[in-house]
Amino acid sequence: MGRAEARRGTTKGGIRRFFTWRKLLGTFFVCCLLLMGALYVVYLMVPVPQANAEATLQSNTYRYSDGTLLARKGEYNRSIIGLDKIPDPVERSFVAAENKSFYTDSGVDVMGTARAAFNTITGQGRQGGSTITQQYVKNYYLDQSQTATRKLKEMVIALKVDQRQSKDEILAGYLNTSYFGRGAYGIQAAAQAYYGVDAGDLTVAQGAYLASLLQAPNQYDWSTATPTSRTLVRERWNYVLDNMVEKKWLDSAERAGLEFPVPQEPKPAPGMEGQTGYLVEAANQELMRQGVKEEDINAGGWTITLNIDKKKQDALVEAVNAQLESKIDRKGNKVDSTVQAGATSVDPKTGQVVAMYGGVGATEHWLSNATRRDYQPASTFKPLVFASALENGAKTQDGRTIGPNTIYDGTSGRPVKGSDIPFSPQNQDGASYGPMTVQRATDKSANSVYAQMIVDVGPPNVKKTALALGMKDGEGFDEVPAMALGVMGASTWDMAGVYASIDNHGRLVTPSVVKSAEHKDRTVELPSPIGPQAISRAAADTVTSVLHGVVQNGSGFEAKTSAYEAAGKTGTSENNRAAWFAGYTPELVTVVALFGEDAEKGGQVTLTGTANSGRASGSGFPARIWADYTLGALGGGSDAEFDLEVSDSGRDAWDPGASTDPSPSTSTSPSASTSPSPTGDEEEPEPSRTPTLPTPSKSTPTLPSVPSFTTPPVKPPTTAPDPSVSLDPGPDDPGTDTGGDGGTDPGTGDQNLFRSPTN
Repeated sequence: MGRAEARRGTTKGGIRRFFTWRKLLGTFFVCCLLLMGALYVVYLMVPVPQANAEATLQSNTYRYSDGTLLARKGEYNRSIIGLDKIPDPVERSFVAAENKSFYTDSGVDVMGTARAAFNTITGQGRQGGSTITQQYVKNYYLDQSQTATRKLKEMVIALKVDQRQSKDEILAGYLNTSYFGRGAYGIQAAAQAYYGVDAGDLTVAQGAYLASLLQAPNQYDWSTATPTSRTLVRERWNYVLDNMVEKKWLDSAERAGLEFPVPQEPKPAPGMEGQTGYLVEAANQELMRQGVKEEDINAGGWTITLNIDKKKQDALVEAVNAQLESKIDRKGNKVDSTVQAGATSVDPKTGQVVAMYGGVGATEHWLSNATRRDYQPASTFKPLVFASALENGAKTQDGRTIGPNTIYDGTSGRPVKGSDIPFSPQNQDGASYGPMTVQRATDKSANSVYAQMIVDVGPPNVKKTALALGMKDGEGFDEVPAMALGVMGASTWDMAGVYASIDNHGRLVTPSVVKSAEHKDRTVELPSPIGPQAISRAAADTVTSVLHGVVQNGSGFEAKTSAYEAAGKTGTSENNRAAWFAGYTPELVTVVALFGEDAEKGGQVTLTGTANSGRASGSGFPARIWADYTLGALGGGSDAEFDLEVSDSGRDAWDPGASTDPSPSTSTSPSASTSPSPTGDEEEPEPSRTPTLPTPSKSTPTLPSVPSFTTPPVKPPTTAPDPSVSLDPGPDDPGTDTGGDGGTDPGTGDQNLFRSPTN
């Protein structure tokens, strides 16, 4: 052997001595120990973090009273639900699709994760390979990046989560955080987006399709999938069901009968446009009044069902469009551009707000005209003065009990008697009526009569009655004679509640728009909208009898029809800035109002000139909207009748033969002897001018129910209003537009100032 060979042999032997099997095996074990140690250190050092911000964001779901979707509101279309809301077969379809060993594994698929990480690092594409626990960790605790570091964290956190949480908690978290396409996060949103049902109503076949989607949500969406993708998702769907049979989660016979559940076409989630935004905001405000914090509502996760009846809501919008919007020119007419309409409709028996109109659209005019309180309710407040008179057994200055047939002096501008605060309001258009009954004064909305009546009753008593019936205290609600003309602020919502309380025989009705509000963590307990007796039934029913007369013979004639029985009151505020009609049937109470609002400069402006007509009174557009809506909301009409038990003072109002006006020979001219004297004292009517009123029987403590009634005929004034009084004083005349809204009796020959030229 030469030196070279010896040298090679020596070298070869040295290498063999260095790389022996024993040393290689030892090195391998050492490396494994080091790796395990490193992993253990990583395990100790990597904590389970707080949930990422996006994982807990949810939307709120708002529904009509029948359960149909009204709107979703929130950045993420997600509603977190528990497993108890999801059928077991649907849950298991996801396990069959993603991780058959889920219920027995430790939360990590080491080989799958390693394979996915290797392929990602080597540029062979991003791949999954994660367990359900790992996917839950990625969705809930981490982010969607595909890096080796994130994969390592995912695996470590998954091991810890599997030890700390039950499999049901992990599966629920996974189902609520996964993205399904169509903007839907979580199984509840996905069920709505793809099948229009709640997760609890999903079938096995539908659940298997949603489980199949998770592999490629956008690619596998049936509505946009290519033919190849449709084939792939069908194969995936079959794969899921076959796995369920294999795991004995699905009977093979049932599996054989399942057909592929083609999802519905995608629909855009309803936004806040139109009336939706107003309804959503009204619901949120009501929840906050019940103690739910605004930040809790904004955090999402609520399913809020409203009392809004979709058919009635549509009918209200159609009525406003037909009776107002189609007749005005918002772009070409300066006055028309300022008109704002609002309305609230309430079921008087339940207090449910069944329809609401907030304006032209929440995205164009966010402030809801249904709930705003910055306009005066005007003469729609007058029935509350009369209600207080009845409730308190009030008497006139000369000791006569106030009732429907009590005679007052209707002279325009007459100073009130018995008040330390001087007050002498004009009637609408300066019309003077002389002696007139309370019934006719209500028909004509005579300011002079109600100014005196509130003094007779006492402003504090009237305010107490108004608050008991649901009015809200606030600026302008002062205990002064001017209160009779409705000079405080109020909303259609407030007035709908007040009139509903009267319609409901004096029991307090607090309008409620929320039927139920549920969250995974709580359910809001809502109080009953029907409260205690606010005023006596006799007082409330007598008011209804008088307001029925307003519709039959007075300023509410636009609401008169044989299709239903109705009562109501018009109102027009100072300088014609607001026009109201508050009306009701035995089944439905609705208040409609128009407001003049300068959107550019801000502040209230006159409605005079709306639709190129004159004064926009409550007996015009508001009453016509009310009538159109009510007819539609009642399905074309109703046979329901007012069931009334009137007070003693109102009993004779039900007798068609009873006299309700002074003798026709009585002069109602402003120059009659009932005109105020220069000293401001009212001269009492002569005894012969006062009609003889029947005395109620003292032996009858309670009055029988009167299911059907006839309102006494109302006679027109024997003398026309003073021709020197301007019939159209203009919006800036402070003397003639102080809350009255009389209208004229149709068919009497008087000039009708309140109908539009087209009607």
